[in-house]
Amino acid sequence: MDYIRYVILLSRVAEVTEDLIKAHVNHLKDLEAKGNLVLCGPFLDYPGGIIIIKAESLTAAKAIAERDPFVSAGVQTYELRTMEVSSRDNNHLGMG
Repeated sequence: MDYIRYVILLSRVAEVTEDLIKAHVNHLKDLEAKGNLVLCGPFLDYPGGIIIIKAESLTAAKAIAERDPFVSAGVQTYELRTMEVSSRDNNHLGMG
């Protein structure tokens, strides 16, 4: 079982329009339909949000992040992180 996930941290740098929000949501729906989306949502205490995805590689995750309409329109920047999931299935990374 694969325990690697990619975390896209979005930071808003300009105002977003309703059309961009709809395009962003369609991007998320596409990720979900393809089985890539794990979790997503806006932050309540920071102008931005988080998207956690499954991807074949860091390069593939970067391409997904850069296809996000918020990013391609320049209204949000992103940081990409690679995360190893700790769970009961992998004995919490062998330490549980």
